[in-house]
Parts: sequence; C-alpha cells; structure tokens
Amino acid sequence: MSRAEQPSRRTVLAAAVAAAVAGPAVTADVAHAEESAVAPTLPHSEGTPTVGYHSWTSYRDWHAGTEQGTRAVAGARPGVVIAAPAGTTDYTDPHTGKAATWEYATWTSPVHRLRVPATEVIASWNVHTPAGTWLQVELHGTYSDGTETPWYVMGRWAAGDQDIKRTSVDDQKDGKSAIWTDTFAIDDASTGLRLVSYRLRLTLYRKPGTKLTPTVWRLGAMGSDIPDRFTVPASTPGLARELIVPRYSQEIHKGQYPEYDNGGEAWCSPTSSQMIIEYWGGRLTREQLAWVDPSYADPQVDHAARFTYDYQYQGCGNWPFNAAYAATYKDLQGVVTRLRSLTDLETLIAAGIPAITSQSFLKEELTGAGYGTSGHLMTVIGFTADGDVIANDPFSPSDEAVRRVYKRREWENIWLRTKRYNASGKVVSGTGGVCYLYFPARPTPRQRKALATVGVR
Repeated sequence: MSRAEQPSRRTVLAAAVAAAVAGPAVTADVAHAEESAVAPTLPHSEGTPTVGYHSWTSYRDWHAGTEQGTRAVAGARPGVVIAAPAGTTDYTDPHTGKAATWEYATWTSPVHRLRVPATEVIASWNVHTPAGTWLQVELHGTYSDGTETPWYVMGRWAAGDQDIKRTSVDDQKDGKSAIWTDTFAIDDASTGLRLVSYRLRLTLYRKPGTKLTPTVWRLGAMGSDIPDRFTVPASTPGLARELIVPRYSQEIHKGQYPEYDNGGEAWCSPTSSQMIIEYWGGRLTREQLAWVDPSYADPQVDHAARFTYDYQYQGCGNWPFNAAYAATYKDLQGVVTRLRSLTDLETLIAAGIPAITSQSFLKEELTGAGYGTSGHLMTVIGFTADGDVIANDPFSPSDEAVRRVYKRREWENIWLRTKRYNASGKVVSGTGGVCYLYFPARPTPRQRKALATVGVR
C-alpha cells in the first residue's frame, strides 16, 4: 500500500480513542489503523486560540532548567550538553537485541502552562548527536482535573543508526491519555479533559569513558485543541510569490531499500524534507551518499528516508524525526506545529520560508492531483496571482512533474479540516493543519517576524 493510500496520523489517533473506550488498544501502525474512526467533538468558541507552540532555545532558557549532569552552553547557538555524567544505565535496543551500557545526564524544563489547554501535544527537538551518543525526550503533564500523567517517552533519537535504532515507543497510556507514535493524545476529549501544563525532559547518552556529548539547541512542543469541522472559513488571497525549491519525486524510488517503509512509494515525508533542506543550502557529501546504489537518481532522498526511519513505527513519517533530521544539516532548525489558515502560509512564503503540510482527501476533492489519500505530505512553495496554492507534490511520476498548482479553496479545506468523508461515505478524520517548518538557525529579522506571527520563536 502506498503512503498516499494510507490513513492519516489524526485518523490513527481517532482510532486509538475509539479503541480506548470500546476495548483493547490498537497499534499505531498507520497501515493497520481503522479508517472508520471518528474524532471526538471538541468544544470551541469563535476567536478562541486552538494552537500554542513553546520552545527552549536561549542560554537563559537552558540555564533555567533542572540539570543533573548537564550544563548550558552559550555562544551563537546556545544549547545543553553533558558536563559530568549522572550515572550509567543499560539499554537493550528492542530492534536489534543489542545490550550496551551508557553514561547519561538529564535536563528537565521548567513547567510550561499551555496557552491552549490541549487534546494533543507533539514535541520536536534539534540536536547534534555524534557517533557514540543519542538522546531520549520525555513529557510529563498535568490534566485539567489536577491529576498528572506519567513520564511519557516522545522519542529516542540518534542522527545515525549504528549505536541505536531511532524509535518511538508504543503501549504508553494511563487511562486518560496515550502516546500514538509521536503524539500525546487525550483518550476521550468529549469529557472536557485537557492537558493544561507540561515539562519536557532530555536524557543525553554517550559511550562510557568518552568526552562525547549530544548538543541540544532547540526543544519545544505544540499543544492544540482543534475543533471538529468538515469545512473551514475561506481566506482572502493576499500574496503572489513562488519560491524556487528543488523538486524530487518519491515515486521514482519505488522498490528502493524496502527495509525503509517499503521503498519510495511511502517516502512523501522525507522527500518533502529533502526538498526544503536543499532549498536552504543543505547538501550531502559523496562520502555520506556512498552507501546508496550509484544507479539510483536523487540518492539524497534515499538518505533522508534511511535517517528519518522510525524502527517502531516502521515508517519514515514520524513528524519530529523529520524535523530533527532537518536540523542535522548545518545551521538549520526544524519544528512541528499547526497553522491556522492559508494566511499563515502566505506570511511564511512572503518571508521566503516554504512549509511541509499534511493533508487527506478523495481524488475528486483536489482538482489536478489525480489520486486520493488518507495522509500525504507535500511542500507549499508559493501562491499564484489568483491565490491558488503552488506545491511541490512528491507523489508525482517524475521530478519534472512535481510542481503542481491546486485550487485555493479546495486545498485550504483538505488541509485544515478535521472531519471528512472517505470513499465509502464514512466519516473519518482530517489532519487539522499540521505543518513542518525548517528555517535558518539565525533567521533574518523578516523571517523572525514571520515565524513569530505563526507562533514559532
């Protein structure tokens, strides 16, 4: 099954909610999620904020956290590193069975009170992990009823795949919420229960007896409470501009490296990531690409698939893993958030910042696509004079065919809605405006203003 035919991540979460209420939990593998699940109705009033992103990036931010063997470092790109290990621990990789001992240190953020009490939270991070190091990101929150979550693992990450296999962690739940691959979700949002605050904890690991350390530059999370909606209000076109972004097709990689999510037909996320990384000047060396079959075109796409692959999810579509991969390139940052409208996207495009968006639709709902999808990533690179969306769509037969123009009203609705009808006429879930943003470590004043406008600092 191609990723363009598989259920969206939000559909998976809705299926999880239904399962949590009705019986045993389902897995977070999108290839097996039930598409007939319906997301719970969320209370909403006009004008109420629905999304809030918060991050720790400055020396002051890092210094404000609780350190156990870590220290904040200043400089052009402040971060947190291992100073003196807090201890050692054994870790058996669940995907290889390999056991090893690691030195570790931790950094825990101050409590952040969500501007938007949330039904869903997605963490993302930017880190340098040299060979012999890795990190774990966890979330601990407080519910609106005053009770607390356990410490949930949001991801175990390494830029490479030799020391550990980067992985999400399944089967985390407490009867009120659960982690579905990369997303914290309230089990039954119709009860009114929300997450009102959280802390994030970093655990940095290295081989014993070395001076190696991960360096974390950005840690953040997006909390959201998106209302259920089949349609969204139409925005007024306000920009005509097109960014020159490299064009890569996922489809020309069909059958390549099937150990990474069955090959290119499922690589919409890393293909989109690689387009924007190269827009910002990110390049791979011949040595880094030496493992790829030299007969393959665009080997950097194969590389992106390998190094975003989540060994538990068994796919390349883990949202924070894609953002973390982008940040492995010199002077790039990556975050996962949600946007409110095409006006937000216009604000970013005007500042020269393209975006990766997640959407789901029937074939007839998006004129010119030529396919239907229950979850697909593409890159928005501009708008026509009429306000229509210019997208680099990786689900195309060739690199030359990647550039598409989609009708504004159709595209806006399929991206921002949270409910839709599938081909069988059943009500299923939409993606609710999910977006990856990659941008320079030192944005220009105009870029910084545009990012702040959409809630990213």
